[in-house]
Amino acid sequence: MRQATVEKLYIFIIMFFISLIMRIQIPIFTPYAALLGASSIVIGIILSATSFSNLLGNLLSGPMVDRFGKKLFITIPLFASGFIFLAHGIATDSVDLLILHALNGFALAFLIPAAFALLSGYAKNSKQQGKNIAMNGILTTTASIVAPIIGGQLVEVVGYQNAYFIIGVAMLLTALFASRFLTERQEIVSQRNQATVNLAQLVTSPKLFVIYLVGFAVMYIHGVLIYEIPYLTIEKGYSTVTTGQLFSYMGIGTFITLSLFFINRFDPIKRLIVGLFGMSASLFILFAMPSVSLPIPLFTTGLFFGLIMPAMATAITENVSKQAYGKAFGVMSAVYSLGIIASSFITGVVREIISPYFVAFIVGMVILTILGHVKLRTPSRVHAM
Repeated sequence: MRQATVEKLYIFIIMFFISLIMRIQIPIFTPYAALLGASSIVIGIILSATSFSNLLGNLLSGPMVDRFGKKLFITIPLFASGFIFLAHGIATDSVDLLILHALNGFALAFLIPAAFALLSGYAKNSKQQGKNIAMNGILTTTASIVAPIIGGQLVEVVGYQNAYFIIGVAMLLTALFASRFLTERQEIVSQRNQATVNLAQLVTSPKLFVIYLVGFAVMYIHGVLIYEIPYLTIEKGYSTVTTGQLFSYMGIGTFITLSLFFINRFDPIKRLIVGLFGMSASLFILFAMPSVSLPIPLFTTGLFFGLIMPAMATAITENVSKQAYGKAFGVMSAVYSLGIIASSFITGVVREIISPYFVAFIVGMVILTILGHVKLRTPSRVHAM
């Protein structure tokens, strides 16, 4: 029992640092790309291309994680990402950023499904699963609170290029830690067992399908915010420190919700309904009530985001066998990437015509309606695959 606790702690540490490092660059990338000559549309294309490569990697990673093990697909992507981040610091134009960002998206696509699958192996029931996911969420949300502030300050002190050098070195150190301390939790699944559940079954199951739809909506909303908030440095002259602080309000909201462990006792589908409604309502405030101080809707968005993410993971693991965790989380990550692809591209194209927040609000409400309809029609739990 003690050994399992220590092994799980290592996973938490690694996922914390991954989250911290990745989020440090959030307030940095958009102004850095603009500095290298990228327009708003080109920035949208870069983010979309990155998410598309991430999606392709997600679809490949699920079966491979189940077949070859989790540790391999955590450590190798970390090393690859570290070197790619170092290369960001010597980029000369937006084309370089497009290539590097896309490569990084592909590398990291293998990491998240493997990490979630490995962490899920330490839970014996859905209650433990919810606690593990919530604890991981608290740690990664803590990272999301401080990371944008660190990123903004880092640029002010060392500049964009050196900031990426530091990010790359930090990722490589995390990779070394993972290669030394991570341990496989479950036996590697054979090819024969792997064939018992295919991707089509995971996607077409009614409840799993609507769970993935919610994941798309959440990441679409998240993608709009990732695009729009840093763009304030260009449109309104905000500093990277200020935009980093704005992201931190989201992180604080998420942290508060994840700290309420009793929430994990409630039906995950009901949590998805409430969470998606809350995120959509926050978007309504952003585009319909411009007089409201920006930190307020960002804070409430974070509150409901924290409600959704543990519920997503719990709902998935309740409806698939452990042997299919890699594939299930691979599909989840692919759907997340698809949401970022759509939001980044659409936001870059329509932001001069219509509020991207309004478009994201419509996406959220449409999928919320579908979720409610499926919940009413299929009240019983989908059998585990």
